[in-house]
Amino acid sequence: MGRDETETYITVPTFFKCPISLDVMRSPVSLSTGVTYDRPSIQRWLDGGNNTCPATMQILKSKDLVPNLTLQRLIKAWSDSVGSSPAASSPDPASARGIPTVEEVNESLMRLSQEKDDEIRLEILTRIVRFVKDSEANREFLSGREDLVPMLVDIVSAVKTAKIKLAILAIKILDSIIKKCNEGDRERLSNLMLLTNGGDCLTAILLAIQRGDLESKIEAVSVLEVIASHDAKSKMMIAEREGILTELIKSISTESDPNLIEASLSFLITISKSKRVRSKLIAAKTITRIKDILLTEETISVAVTEKSLKLLEILSSKREGRSEICGGNGDCVEGVVKKMLKVSTTATEHAVTILWCLCHVFKEDKTVEETVERSNGVTKLLVVIQSNCSPMVRQMAKDLIKVLKVKSSASALAAYQTKTTHIMPF
Repeated sequence: MGRDETETYITVPTFFKCPISLDVMRSPVSLSTGVTYDRPSIQRWLDGGNNTCPATMQILKSKDLVPNLTLQRLIKAWSDSVGSSPAASSPDPASARGIPTVEEVNESLMRLSQEKDDEIRLEILTRIVRFVKDSEANREFLSGREDLVPMLVDIVSAVKTAKIKLAILAIKILDSIIKKCNEGDRERLSNLMLLTNGGDCLTAILLAIQRGDLESKIEAVSVLEVIASHDAKSKMMIAEREGILTELIKSISTESDPNLIEASLSFLITISKSKRVRSKLIAAKTITRIKDILLTEETISVAVTEKSLKLLEILSSKREGRSEICGGNGDCVEGVVKKMLKVSTTATEHAVTILWCLCHVFKEDKTVEETVERSNGVTKLLVVIQSNCSPMVRQMAKDLIKVLKVKSSASALAAYQTKTTHIMPF
């Protein structure tokens, strides 16, 4: 339904806005330079150890804050008049929540590109985060700004440990808009992150994963996955960056948040498309982490189980990966069989593919077949043949049953021969 043609739109006078926060001032105070700010914003600036006027950069002769009562009365009168109007009686929901307008965001971005003070940049980035998190339309708008990604990458790459808050906010914005960008823009982000001070960018992302809150960790991992998806070189650069794989593998724990586990698995699946990276993941005991997820009695999400099995399937393509899966008294294999027909069609297909790889293709460890039989795998495979799994997976199940039946027949024969050799003749 369209807007009423008689509805009016409210334009906030520029001099009613704080030069720092760009919000309408509630408690306007003036510095010795004559520039007026909202008290909370300028107080944070001064408390940060600054001795200049943010707008003019003049050195302050005094840090006294003088209430601008005239301006406060004007803002009050304007607010009262606006509040009595029909449009103001039902204000825009975004404005009511403190979400900046497109015009204000454009103004903030222009200022961000020129601003050097970290406290003000932090405030500007906070406003942009509120804007980008508010709606799809806002994300679409920001993703169309060609200058934004390079600006955010510069912030991330320049951040040191003490200023990690700036990087976390920049990463939040990148995570929100990069999903709306085309493949070319994602490639550009990867190049900027890895080729222009790439080490510093990866350091900042690692710090966000290590020190950020849960949401910040997930967003940082998501951005890292986009960077890694570009090409094999990108994957290796990230994998070889000290600390990154260790931190992400550590996140794959039954004690971690399910959303963080899922994000970490998704990243590791993307990065494991490189053969060299697979070897690194296997050496870092990733398979042990996956085994724990498959065997846990706690409730694990469908997505986490599917991604765990998918990553395990990828790692089973390497001989050392298969050796890890088959080791440990067959616990990992038991976990794979356990998830067949229990979670989803996708999970079942990954599980069957892993078993097919171990028992039919490579046949490097005969104890795997015993574990599958012991875990009721044959019965499950018979059901898979009649299921709605793909034709390829149903054929894999048939191949496995042949192998297991032969194994069972051979075992039975061996047992019989052993028994008969111990029968004493009359």
